[in-house]
Formats: sequence, C-alpha cells, structure tokens
Amino acid sequence: MFDGELVSEQSQRIHMKRLAIEICANFLGRTISQSEFRVKNNKAFEKEELYYRLNVRPNKNMTASTFWSLFASKLIYDGECLIIQADDDDLLIADNFEHNSYAVLEDTFSKVKVKEYEFKRSFKQSEVLHIRYANEKLEPLINSLFTDYGDLFGRILNSQKRKNQIRGTVDIDAQFAKNRDNVSKLQEFIRNMYKAFEEKDVAIVPQQPGMTYTEASGNAGSGTSQSVDEINKVTNGFLDQVAMALGIPKSLLYGDMADVEKQTKNFMLFTVGALLKKIKDEGNYKFFTMNEYLAGKRLEIKPISYNSLFDIADKVDKLVSSGAFTGNEIRLEAGYEPSDDEKLDKHYITKNYTEMDSIEGGEE
Repeated sequence: MFDGELVSEQSQRIHMKRLAIEICANFLGRTISQSEFRVKNNKAFEKEELYYRLNVRPNKNMTASTFWSLFASKLIYDGECLIIQADDDDLLIADNFEHNSYAVLEDTFSKVKVKEYEFKRSFKQSEVLHIRYANEKLEPLINSLFTDYGDLFGRILNSQKRKNQIRGTVDIDAQFAKNRDNVSKLQEFIRNMYKAFEEKDVAIVPQQPGMTYTEASGNAGSGTSQSVDEINKVTNGFLDQVAMALGIPKSLLYGDMADVEKQTKNFMLFTVGALLKKIKDEGNYKFFTMNEYLAGKRLEIKPISYNSLFDIADKVDKLVSSGAFTGNEIRLEAGYEPSDDEKLDKHYITKNYTEMDSIEGGEE
C-alpha cells in the first residue's frame, strides 16, 4: 500500500477516464448552452426577469452559457443536479446536498452547499429545480468500465516502455574493480550516462579505462507504430463506451462527415431533446401555477437548430400553399415568434386542389 510506483502508475492511467468524461460532458453542455429558454403566454413570448435569468445572467458570477454547461457536467457526473433560488433570486447550482425523500409528504433538500457556503435552511421540492439524468449515478458505471480498460491500457503502456527501453552492459576489468574508489566512480559515471541518454538528443559516451559499455537495446524503434495504434484503440474504445452510455453518437465526437445529418438529428431528438424535456417539465411546475399553465403560460426551450431556413424552404412552401397551416403556425413550429401581420393568420391555397369527382366549371 506504500508502493510509490503503483500510485504513480494509477495516477497516469486515470487521465483516460477523466478525458472521456470531460469530452462527453463538454459536448453535451455546449449543445444545451446554445438553447434559448422562453416564456410563452398563449401565442406571445414574454421577455421579463425569468427570461433574463435563464438566457443571460442566472447569478452574479456566471453567464447563462457557463451555467448550463456546468449543469450538464454536474448532471452527468452525479446523475442529478439541484438548482436553487437564493434570497436575491439568483439561480445557483448546488455542489452538495442531502435529499430527504418521503412517500406522501413533499421532499426536502438540506445541507445545500454552493462552493464554500452552506445554506442553513432546507428547501422544499416545489422551491427548487431537481433534475435526474438517470436512476443511478453514471460514475460507478464508468469506474467499473475503467477497471478493465485501465488494466488493458496499462499493460500496453508497459509493453511500449519495454520495447523502447535502453539496455546496456558494462564490462569491468578485474584489476580495476579491486579499487573501491574506482567502483564509486563507475557508479557515478553510469548515473551521468543514463541522465545524458534521458535528457539529450545526442549523447556521447567516452570510453573509460578498465570498463567497456555495450548497448544491447536492439530494436528500440520496432513495433512503436503498432503500439501507439493499440493505445489509441483502447482510449477510443473507452470513449465510445462512455458516449454510448450518454446517448452521444461517437461519429459526432470524432467529427466524421458520413451520415452527419442523420446522426445529428438522432442526437438532438433522443438525447438533447429528452434532456430539455426534463428541464421544461420541471420549470413549468416550479415557475408557474397550474392555473397559469392551463391558461397558456409555460416555459418553452428552443434548441440549437442544425438546419437553416433555406433547407426547409420547400417544405414550408408546401405546407402553406396547401392551406394546411398559416404562416404564423409555421413560424411557431420553426421556433420564431408570430408576426403581427394579419395575413399570416389566414389560410391560403396557391394550387388547384379539387376533389377527384368534381371539376371546376361544370361536368363535361
């Protein structure tokens, strides 16, 4: 347990786990942070304090993008995230808390700690935004997965070190070795020689009387490319497993262009969309009463769009020209506010849609 080399070896391998989690958490956080949180009152969108808190400055120390990125990271690491509202209405993400669950009564949250400050009072479930990402924390799953991948990763690294290790022998003359001063000089010479090999690109070793140094490292560079590829495969394999657990297509993480539109659509629909739905449901319950919600006041979230208006122009024209939807209905569906122009609230048919058994102008 006091083996320093073992501790050093484990600390070097742990970066693989941290890197995989950080890549996935940051990717999801960047996507969510680009969403727009809007307060909708029937057809109109209100821009008041709640809109400002959710989209510009949730608290004195964070921008909205930083806040929601931290929210995503916290949600992934801990499996849940608690957002409280301070006495000055600032929105804060709790670092630690105790969740007191009850069967019939309202749950409470005590010992809520934000950075170094711990709140003395408890918060009710109706006073906070408490969002769960999954039923269990992701950290134990990743730790279990890392045990296998970390062991394999360490074995490959050790193999790579052995392949590139410099080995050598020193032949000592019998008469030279009888003198103890010569032995200490030999040890100092070997230490300096190893240090030169380690730190310098070009190291010259002078021959010493009474001893002969012979390098026996052999094929120091053989197999290097293969070992590096093996290391990359293990690292990428662990990243793939973490991304799969979070619902992130690995092709998006690697920047692959094949089927990027399809992968992006699946990611936005099944991963980002599902998470934003959790936030929206929690916000609608905490920010509005039941009567306000039923009257048409609610929280809506516009995610980042991966399609431009030019990509959907033909489909919009088809929907409007067939008379199925008005212009303002299309604007709302596309994530834009309705126009004040009354013409966009009317239905139009720009093509001759008629029933099969009728012909305009009479029968022939």
